Amino acid sequence: MSTSTDATAPRDDTRDGVNAVQRLEGGMITALSITATLIIDPALWWMPLATFLLFDLSMLGYVRSPAAGAITYNLVHNYAGPAALGVVALALTATGALPALATWSGIIASAWAFHVGVDRMLGYGLKLPDAFGHTHMGWIGRRPERRVSTASNTRAG
Repeated sequence: MSTSTDATAPRDDTRDGVNAVQRLEGGMITALSITATLIIDPALWWMPLATFLLFDLSMLGYVRSPAAGAITYNLVHNYAGPAALGVVALALTATGALPALATWSGIIASAWAFHVGVDRMLGYGLKLPDAFGHTHMGWIGRRPERRVSTASNTRAG
């Protein structure tokens, strides 16, 4: 059993293993996204890099509140959106309809998945509504010593 320097928050080795898998998964999605971009149109190799910060505009919800920010951030920072757009690109390609739209749908889907993959690879998860730094993968950065959830306090006492 491992211990933590923060006595109020014991280390969770199971979560560490799950986070490692999610980081690996993010890295693989990142590589797949770049590969897909190169297959769709090699001349547009730069699009995932050029649009990278565009997806972070979803953080503007934090101007209103942490809960609103978590909703807007999470709507963009998951794989459902890029997957759906990728299906549109594949369907348009398969039918031969609107080839330019098929190409751009595929490029945008790849860039979007690239962004989410890089975030996961770096340990940035979906946001919880209490604070920007609290994600489904744990806390981002160094966790303050006194930050403990109410649920943890009631179980311990």
